Amino acid sequence: MEETWPVSLTTADGETLDITCGNDQTVVDAAADSGLWLPSLCRQGTCGSCRGTVKSGEYELGTHNPDALPPGNNRDVLLCRTVPRGPITIDLPYSHDRILLDGIRVHSGKITELSPVTRDVVRLVLHLDPSAEGTPGSQFDAGQFVQLEIPNRDVKRSYSMCNTGNWDGRLEFLIRLRPGGAFSSYLRDEARAGHPLVVHGPQGAFGLHETGLNPRWFIAGGTGLGPLLSMARRMAEWQDPQPARLLLGVNEESDVFGTADLDAIRDQLPDFAYDICVWHPTPTWAGRHGTPAEIVRNDLRTTPAPPDIYVCGPPPLVDSIIETATACGIAENHIFFERYLPN
Repeated sequence: MEETWPVSLTTADGETLDITCGNDQTVVDAAADSGLWLPSLCRQGTCGSCRGTVKSGEYELGTHNPDALPPGNNRDVLLCRTVPRGPITIDLPYSHDRILLDGIRVHSGKITELSPVTRDVVRLVLHLDPSAEGTPGSQFDAGQFVQLEIPNRDVKRSYSMCNTGNWDGRLEFLIRLRPGGAFSSYLRDEARAGHPLVVHGPQGAFGLHETGLNPRWFIAGGTGLGPLLSMARRMAEWQDPQPARLLLGVNEESDVFGTADLDAIRDQLPDFAYDICVWHPTPTWAGRHGTPAEIVRNDLRTTPAPPDIYVCGPPPLVDSIIETATACGIAENHIFFERYLPN
């Protein structure tokens, strides 16, 4: 008879979910067997979207990319690589409404726009085909992602939306074209308006948190701007009262993008401001320079009210912002992040 172990999952909003995990079964797979689809993506320990924190119990953590986990807490795990070795309790960093109860939805859609915004970043716009009920709505929470699949090919990649949920079926993305990447090569060499794509989702736990009227600071590295732009746009649509600012960090001036989108948000949201930070500026650059962590450290020293921090980008950027914010007194439960790792 197969040995099984009880697993207790507690969400950030206090819901407790009890499942049973089989011998040599990961927590993500056991949850799916119980009808609970936890936020997860790669199932290979590389993306970090299935992060949790073990509060008690013994487990085995399989092979994974160390960049997928924040440094410093040896009880943080990737649930797609975590196999319980006894009864175990795990805290999840998201609310229960981010757990899917009916599986990941699959839609068909078509490309309606594909345009360059920098030398290696493109804007991709899709429109979903009408559902069986006749509506093409694309409802998702700001900060979530979908997986895009090229039909009839074994190529599927995950990208965060930069627009907000809508009833028009519109999905908008800012995508970095990676040298040699299968999906990047498709976008660069083949994709055209009218071409079909398969859309899996929405998925993911990154998103806005209601913590009162705390200011919201969004810090993006490169195309990590995408989900943060979605959050800022949602704030503008809802006319949220919290003061908000966004900092976009890029390497060079030629990497700057998204200013028209940010200008539009500033026009709609009275207490919104943004800055562009260039790491290696030319002598003529008039904006801020250095690393985002340096700027955040300096600005936190003078801010009158501690903000909620939202950060998205490459792991070194995310880790440096988390370290800086905590050193400046921002509580861990007011720092929300998503790491962007190459697919």
